[in-house]
Amino acid sequence: MDDQTLTTKGLAPHGQGHVLLIACGALAREILALKNANGWDHLDLQCLPAILHNHPERIVPAVRDAVAKHRGAYENMFVVYADCGTGGLLQAACDELGVQMVAGPHCYAFFEGNDVFAARDEMTAFYLTDFLVRQFDAFVWEPLGLGRHPDLRDMYFQHYDKLVYQAQTDDPTLTEKAQSCADRLGLAFERRFTGYGDLKTALAGL
Repeated sequence: MDDQTLTTKGLAPHGQGHVLLIACGALAREILALKNANGWDHLDLQCLPAILHNHPERIVPAVRDAVAKHRGAYENMFVVYADCGTGGLLQAACDELGVQMVAGPHCYAFFEGNDVFAARDEMTAFYLTDFLVRQFDAFVWEPLGLGRHPDLRDMYFQHYDKLVYQAQTDDPTLTEKAQSCADRLGLAFERRFTGYGDLKTALAGL
């Protein structure tokens, strides 16, 4: 399992569990770490391509397709996406399909804890997770055209004042890279160790 595959193709389900997690590819390592640490063999994992993070309009159709494809093989399904820019459409689709999903507006909120994140009310912070630090160029720098047009940086990020790295793991190499990402964007840097936050709570409830 490598980040490039998770970005463009996702991850096919395997195992003999009776609950299928349908998740964003950007969460694969965290979910598998929780599965292994807690012995959650009843959970199988399918990941949709992480690049859907940049195309939220594609998330709902992809989730619908995954549910339709695998419904007959599992007793239950759980969608490991928050709203993720779908404007409530993913929750509506899950309600219609009879499946549950992670609560919250996006992964940044549930990693930090939805209540804690909401209380911060940060409007000028740009967030990165472990996965997005590793894939910063593919998800931020290249899609925004900053390599070709560095002058666009100030236009895109004029309303941000800091980059917040929400660390799921204690990895000095990732912290150093996150600091470099902040420098490239011209933003102040803050690291917060979040661990798995509400993601762990949601999966434990299954």
